[in-house]
Amino acid sequence: MKKQTLIISVFTLVFATQAQQKGILNNADSPYVAFKSIDIGDCRWTDGFWGDKWRLCETVMVPHMGEILKGDIGHGYNNFKIAAGLMEGDHKGWWWHDGDFFKWMEASVYIYGINRDQKILEELDEIIAVIGKAQQADGYLSTPAIIRDDIDKYENRRYHEMYNSGHLFTTACIHYRVTGQRNLLDIAIKHADMLYRIFKPERPEVVRFGFNQTQIMGLVELYRTVGDERYLELAEIFINRRGKYKMEDIPTTKGYPIGDMVQERVPLRKETEAVGHAVLALYFYAGAADVYSETGEQALIDALDRLWNNVTQKKMYVTGAVGQAHYGRSSRKDKIEEGFIDEYMMPNLTAYNETCANICNAMFSYRMLGIHGEAKYADIMELVMYNSGISGISADGTHYYYSNPLRKIKGAINYKKMVTEFPQRQPYLKCFCCPPNLVRTIAKSSAWAYCKTENGIAVNLYGGNELNTALLDGSTIKLKQETAYPWEGTVNITIQQCKEKAFSILLRIPGWAVGTTVKINGKAVDVSAGSYATIERAWKTGDVIRIDMPMDVRFVEGHPRIEEVRNQLAVKRGPVIYCVESPDLPEGTSMLDVYLPYNGTYNTEYKADMLGGLTTINGELKIRKDHGNGLYHTVQKPEWQKIKTQLIPYYAWSNRGDAEMSVFLPVIWED
Repeated sequence: MKKQTLIISVFTLVFATQAQQKGILNNADSPYVAFKSIDIGDCRWTDGFWGDKWRLCETVMVPHMGEILKGDIGHGYNNFKIAAGLMEGDHKGWWWHDGDFFKWMEASVYIYGINRDQKILEELDEIIAVIGKAQQADGYLSTPAIIRDDIDKYENRRYHEMYNSGHLFTTACIHYRVTGQRNLLDIAIKHADMLYRIFKPERPEVVRFGFNQTQIMGLVELYRTVGDERYLELAEIFINRRGKYKMEDIPTTKGYPIGDMVQERVPLRKETEAVGHAVLALYFYAGAADVYSETGEQALIDALDRLWNNVTQKKMYVTGAVGQAHYGRSSRKDKIEEGFIDEYMMPNLTAYNETCANICNAMFSYRMLGIHGEAKYADIMELVMYNSGISGISADGTHYYYSNPLRKIKGAINYKKMVTEFPQRQPYLKCFCCPPNLVRTIAKSSAWAYCKTENGIAVNLYGGNELNTALLDGSTIKLKQETAYPWEGTVNITIQQCKEKAFSILLRIPGWAVGTTVKINGKAVDVSAGSYATIERAWKTGDVIRIDMPMDVRFVEGHPRIEEVRNQLAVKRGPVIYCVESPDLPEGTSMLDVYLPYNGTYNTEYKADMLGGLTTINGELKIRKDHGNGLYHTVQKPEWQKIKTQLIPYYAWSNRGDAEMSVFLPVIWED
């Protein structure tokens, strides 16, 4: 690891002056990053799955969400107007609503970075002027405390001031990189300077302050943008203090459960498992990964490696979703909400799987991909993107889920008692953190598709796109990717422009894609699933790389310690997880009576007119006809009804009315 780090550091110093500085992570000069971000706008989705999703994001998701947040329903913009003295009224929305508004602004900037629609920029300039007027003279900027008289600044962690700060910093940096304007960046700098003055001194009343740790990522990005080392220092302070103090010794923190809920029982560098609120945890880990990218501290990356493995190998659903329970306890018996519970405890019906947490799982993995350059991290990004991420939004882009269970049975949950769980997607969620998080992820998704490597380019994600970027030595590379992925496994990548000297193209071969073949101009090369195939040669304009990934229908079995899925299977094709939904079953059929024949015959069909275009898996399932009554009862030999039906991608469920659904189905091993 040390030798690799030294190589990366020297390489970075040599090429830093030529590296571009407009990535979603500005890590061109980060000494401990192997895979560097491409610039925002360098890759554009052109067609296919992500081309369609991005255009929907551009034309519906972002504008529609803007109408909500700028209007009286979302009230996000109104809060800033009231704080600025431009409007009369009360603060509305949760304490963290400023951060959600910043996320929508960030999504708008990504869209502008591709389409260069001046109307977007003009609208953002108007909004930024209002935000600037709302900011107080000392730099403070969180509208609940500015508007209300009963909130003391930085006293109660439940007010989410740090969350609002983090999203301000990130949005300001992205806005500056894309537009070149400093109007939002200067607001962020003024606010960051205030945070440094308050939190740099190790005063008892603030050393345990903070709930949602987005400010760590935001501070590192601000450091990368303006070069002020105080911001990196403060980011590391927030990591170092989390878990440093015993709660009985420093009891001053108010608000929200303490301990594992906010990752403060154990210092990060000594932690062995993901605990507490899943969004807090993964934002925390992602921020720590950003700090490691600048400092190279071995203890930090060792901890992050342990935690990533714990999340993905012991606490993650087959859809890439995380955060098993709405309410529960950590393994150390602290009360937690919306988060991680014990290893292998994976309920389906009550699975929480907050959309934000799922997206954070991909964000953390993207940073780990940059550090290590290993395909397994991009595999998780892809898993989330095709499954538990986009399940949070409807096919038309206007309705949202907060939680994403793997099974729904009518009557099993009393939704009237739930806060964030609903039987169908909602046009507005009072806790509005997830929708803008999802929309900004779709808006920036093309920037995840490629990374720059020491002497080449890595292909992380597949989809119809065009890449026009500069390698780290300043040379131009243009690629065109043509594919119907994920519905088909063939990908053609054409080199449209490149330097004459040899360089590498790294192709991610997903872990599920055993049997993948790769040919260059018709000549086969050796590849292995679950790794990047590195092809170094003197490439020429017109060279074509053809990747063929097997798209067989496969059954997925859970670890035997996951009691909820013993003797049940999920269905997967490519990176997409499938489910059975009640609109595709005989009327009156309960999902509890549906079984999956292991020896059945299954085929696929692409349906362009169904929910934006998708591939269904068609086959024969069995329905059990004779369930007995009572909590327990004697069983006779079951009677079965065979039905021909279809399975749909999990992300597409709940678009056809109030329906039952299940990802895992009990299996009939022999017919």
